[in-house]
Amino acid sequence: MAEHSKIPQATAKRLPLYYRFLNNLHLQGKSRVSSKELSEAVKVDSATIRRDFSYFGALGKKGYGYNVEHLLDFFRKTLDQDEITSVVLIGVGNLGTAFLNYNFKKNNNTKIEMAFDTSSEKVNKEMGGIPIYHIDDLAKHLGDIKTAILTVPGLEAQSITEKLVEAGVGGILNFTPARLTVPEDVRVHHIDLAVELQSLIYFMKHYSPEAEE
Repeated sequence: MAEHSKIPQATAKRLPLYYRFLNNLHLQGKSRVSSKELSEAVKVDSATIRRDFSYFGALGKKGYGYNVEHLLDFFRKTLDQDEITSVVLIGVGNLGTAFLNYNFKKNNNTKIEMAFDTSSEKVNKEMGGIPIYHIDDLAKHLGDIKTAILTVPGLEAQSITEKLVEAGVGGILNFTPARLTVPEDVRVHHIDLAVELQSLIYFMKHYSPEAEE
């Protein structure tokens, strides 16, 4: 099996897409799937899928396609789906509240264990069964949790990120527009909803079938 460090980041980002589709196929009772079917479902061309899978050795047979159960078991282990990952939420505003109520209910391996805020109306209460603590008590409650979702005002993002890093967090999913500065051993994924929406609208206008005619 290929070492994770040798797998391209673009491939690594597609693995959860493959896993989700394969899981749906498995629930439908399907036993095998072709790279063409995978391609149409996840919107990735067949050649890219075959190249992605090649990093992990021989996962399919020519003319047969891929065994769904075998692939699902492989990607479950590769993505550590057999382990529960505890996550902390920072910022219980509108978006943070939505996360607490959702709490990855359809994704049993990920769970928000606690949240932090500064509002006296929210601190020391629960939402969706999740306790909310004051951000000043981060180190006191965080424990071994290494992953954080950041949904705070942009101006506060960097200072809170520094607190997270100091408390031992190694991965941050950043929903703020701020570009965070972190040590090399801390991973940050930025999700700017406004930028994603603008990108979607641009592609709808310029890459639609009508635009290409």
